[in-house]
Amino acid sequence: MRRPPRAPVPLRPARAVLFPERHAGERRPLAAAEGGRKWGRCPGGAMAAALERALREAAAALERGGDGAAAALGAVRAALAAAGGPAALGERERALFSPFLRSLARAPRAARPEGVWQGCFLEGPPGLALCVLLEALASPGPSVHPREVIEVLEQFLQEGRISALMWEVCQQQAQAGSPELQEALLNKIVCLPDHVSNKLQGKNPAVFFPQNYFPLLGGAVIQVLQKISDSLRGGLDCSISFVSHVLGKVCVHGRQKEILSVLVPRLTDLTKSDCIWQRICWRLVECVPDRWMEAVVLGFVQRAPGADVLSRLLGNLVVKNKKAQFVVTQKVLLLQYCHTTAVLQNLLGYLSLDSLRHALLIKVLQELLETWGSSSAVKHSPPEQQQYISKAILICLSHLKEPEIESCRQELLTSMMEGVKCHLDSNLPQIRRLGMIVAESISSKINTDGPVLKFQYEEDEEARELKSLLVQTPPFCVVPSLPDDKNEKADAAPPLVLESNKKSHTTALVMSDEESDAELDSDDDLIPYDMSEDKELKIKAPVYIRDCIEVLTGSEDVDKWEATVKTLESLVRKNPAATREVSVELAKILLHLEEKTCIEGFVELRQRAQVAVLTTDPIPVAKYLTSQFYSLNYSLRQRMDILDVLVLAAQELSYPKSHRKTKHSGAQNPCIQLLPGSDSSKDWRRIVDERIKSKTRRFATGQSQAELASSPNEFNSVVGHFFFPLIQHFDRPLTTFDLLGEDHFVLGRLVHTLAILMYLAVNTVAVTAMGKALLEFVWALRFHTDSYVRQGLLSCISSMLLSVPTERLLQDMTEELLETQSWLGDVVEKDPDGDCRRLALQNLLLMENLKKKLKTVPS
Repeated sequence: MRRPPRAPVPLRPARAVLFPERHAGERRPLAAAEGGRKWGRCPGGAMAAALERALREAAAALERGGDGAAAALGAVRAALAAAGGPAALGERERALFSPFLRSLARAPRAARPEGVWQGCFLEGPPGLALCVLLEALASPGPSVHPREVIEVLEQFLQEGRISALMWEVCQQQAQAGSPELQEALLNKIVCLPDHVSNKLQGKNPAVFFPQNYFPLLGGAVIQVLQKISDSLRGGLDCSISFVSHVLGKVCVHGRQKEILSVLVPRLTDLTKSDCIWQRICWRLVECVPDRWMEAVVLGFVQRAPGADVLSRLLGNLVVKNKKAQFVVTQKVLLLQYCHTTAVLQNLLGYLSLDSLRHALLIKVLQELLETWGSSSAVKHSPPEQQQYISKAILICLSHLKEPEIESCRQELLTSMMEGVKCHLDSNLPQIRRLGMIVAESISSKINTDGPVLKFQYEEDEEARELKSLLVQTPPFCVVPSLPDDKNEKADAAPPLVLESNKKSHTTALVMSDEESDAELDSDDDLIPYDMSEDKELKIKAPVYIRDCIEVLTGSEDVDKWEATVKTLESLVRKNPAATREVSVELAKILLHLEEKTCIEGFVELRQRAQVAVLTTDPIPVAKYLTSQFYSLNYSLRQRMDILDVLVLAAQELSYPKSHRKTKHSGAQNPCIQLLPGSDSSKDWRRIVDERIKSKTRRFATGQSQAELASSPNEFNSVVGHFFFPLIQHFDRPLTTFDLLGEDHFVLGRLVHTLAILMYLAVNTVAVTAMGKALLEFVWALRFHTDSYVRQGLLSCISSMLLSVPTERLLQDMTEELLETQSWLGDVVEKDPDGDCRRLALQNLLLMENLKKKLKTVPS
């Protein structure tokens, strides 16, 4: 019975309307525009009836088997081609085609002639074919091997049937197709490599490798977008949302790199001068569901070769989509810090290139400055995140125009003052320098005519990179992959050169004026004295310790004072008995000694003299220094000098005397090398013997080297005087000194000093008591907000574990160790500082090694 033709279905305007203005009047129905390709428009319906008859006969032939199957399959292919291909099939034909393909996938080999049955899958409806093939792959019949299905799937990909499938779904969406079927096809397209790999256990063909499949899928997306573009130019509507879903799901599965490496370059070229392609690209991203929006936006930001390209690809997405706005303005800038500088330049440059987005740029800058100026954020965020935020602030400043800076000048000034104070209060040099650089940059922006802030810091590569971000990079310089920009770069270079030439020319004029003034004021008429035979007067240094004290305390002779400072260390070491008589007095003088003249290496000379006095008479001098550490009227610099001297002296006392002498002889003259005398040729035999000895391999069991002379550990008897006074009064604030308050930098130095003293106390009698006291000290400060202090506390744990004998640890400090282990686990998981996490993990490994070592020791 002949079936009447169906009425054409009008397109729904909510489905990917790229040009809303086109839909103000009547819209042409898709069926009429396609020239009546639907089955109901075929002349007399004969082709549809022929295809239905061929499908029924083919299904019956496949069930019977035999030679008739080949002819039936050929009839189906011919009828499908005569009907106009898969796109012309109606619902009735599709309902018959699906069981036909399933019967074909389960048919015996004899009923599936080679080359014919594969053609039925490759020429039939691509969505149905892919579903049936994957069903056959998941549960193959007894007569179909999975390898046969894989071969058909491989041909399916190579012949571009994926793009045909997506185009078919796009047309169905325009006609309100089934969302369940579209969701199933979406999962099968995106997860096709997983399906194949799970079945073949990794032995799949190369085309199904993710690094090969997803670029191929990206090419298919471009083909579908090209068809959409042609359709729009022909006055037809179609849906792009399925392609957006494919893109979003691929990106959220972590394959942004593979698919966008194909999409971004092609879309970059296509959107250069074509407004239709720009609208298509904007709709492609806008139709991505919110749950996948972050992965897509990040992929485009990371892959776009420049901010201007990103603006063409995304349009005003951040204004239209709240999820994209949150990702761009909050998550990428404030919650993450793993992205490169190029990503930040792309992102913030994109916000600055449109008037609608520029308000978001100012809002972002305000939030960045609020975070940068927060003392809590500076204390609890790692240095890498601080550097990331600083870069973002500098890039934002580079995009601000003069009227915008003028409107928020006071706000910028307030944020700068709060932020630079927080950064300068930090114990980490990197954080302090970041604060200086950002403050200088803000000051130069808001005070273009007046004085600006200027700090003194080391000008290294990192500082130069940060300062370069304040200069806005032209858009054409950011897109090196575009061939048309080479001429623009060449044309843009001369103004920069001219500007530099102008500066150099101005400098030359200024120098020439100065030189002319110098020539007018020159003293050419005066004849200089002949000083070629003059000799430097040698000042005799003191030879007694008491003379040194007199010179350092009351002498006005600057030359004699310099000579005394230079020779004091060697004099102290040569006269230990005389030094012990006045050791405390000399230590006091050196602690308060200030530089009278510009003597080279004064700080090092004074420190070495203090170390010499402390090692010569350890107990009274250590008592004096440790008592002065917690006294009034000392600067922070003097207190840190005390800690440095205690560490260096403890290190020297813990070494054997033979090693100490060698060390001092090398350290005393670090830049002096003794030249051989005229009789150096007499030692030739000794030199030759030493070389032969070093090159000779000996297999005897006797001693090859003389044993080093042993000596008692001098630090053993004095270690308590170094350690315990320092750990006693840390929680007692003074008028000018508060370790638990503002002076946390000195607290960090104190904690690191205690860790070193603990490490040097290995094999001493007091090491167990020291370890227990140090563990209590660490436990009281374990939640300190400063990362430098926490690093020192974790170093104390390492020193304690390495110095205290394992038996004493487990017998005397079992409960404390268990609590410490739990705390270290929290530090590894939650501490924002990377060095703290690394030290905590190192301590946990030390604990595990100690447990294993104790188990291996026989009881």
